[in-house]
Amino acid sequence: MLVPLTLDVDSVRAFVTVAELQSFTRAAEVLGSSQAAISTKLKRLEDRLGERLIERTPRHVRLSVRGSLFLCAARDFIAAHERAVAGLVAEPRRLAIGFLDYTIGAELPELLARLHTHDPSLVFEIRIDSSRNLLDAFGRGTLDAVIVRREDDRRDGELLMQMPHGWFAAPGFVHREGEPLRLASCAATCGERIFATRALDAAGIAWTEVFVGGGTAAVAAAVSAGLAVASLAHRVAPADAIEVSERLGLPPLPPSAIVLHSTLTDPRSRAALRAMATALQARRPPAEGRS
Repeated sequence: MLVPLTLDVDSVRAFVTVAELQSFTRAAEVLGSSQAAISTKLKRLEDRLGERLIERTPRHVRLSVRGSLFLCAARDFIAAHERAVAGLVAEPRRLAIGFLDYTIGAELPELLARLHTHDPSLVFEIRIDSSRNLLDAFGRGTLDAVIVRREDDRRDGELLMQMPHGWFAAPGFVHREGEPLRLASCAATCGERIFATRALDAAGIAWTEVFVGGGTAAVAAAVSAGLAVASLAHRVAPADAIEVSERLGLPPLPPSAIVLHSTLTDPRSRAALRAMATALQARRPPAEGRS
């Protein structure tokens, strides 16, 4: 008679986390464990299944063929376990998080799916806005956590990443010598606009604002339409735009420091927030230097 195969929840969770983040180090951070403990749990699972799930080299962590096949089922297994536990021991809790608009984009659905798998009992309220507006809301207590650009007037917050910026324009954009640079930007109070215009002023480059958008997506659309040049984070620059700093003699832009502010104290919410922050850090920005 065949002996039923049973799986250990912690081992499967370790596998899913390593697979999603492609890193034992980041998986250990998210799970509040050590790399050695994560490795032990993964080996226990592989021994139980009789299959190698993760290929690990000094530089890379990737799924084996069997690991790729097992990943979807493993996610379902963890999600079912969390739903069952949450239904018995946890009351739903609302978690309100604000994101600076250019720190989150096409990956938001994937990120929300990971957060739901991490803790299905959490109800997420997501707001995407400018750093200033998010910090104001955080200060009023209407947001539990915000991921924003570090502004000149404050140095607190946990540094998550340095986000590279550049000057982007449509391939057919033409700047006529002697005329002010045609600029697209967000509203006057937007930190990104201040960041860009200060750099132009310091370099002695005349500019004129020809488009003002309500957010990064609107500014990116103006760039794609060929209306103007804009300072954009590499990760949100339109796929059809090119970096024109060298071609137009524009000043280099330093990266933005992206920081996390949080008032969360309960373990469940903090664990979900840590999982989200680590997943964001693991996202690789698009290749720089498109020309």
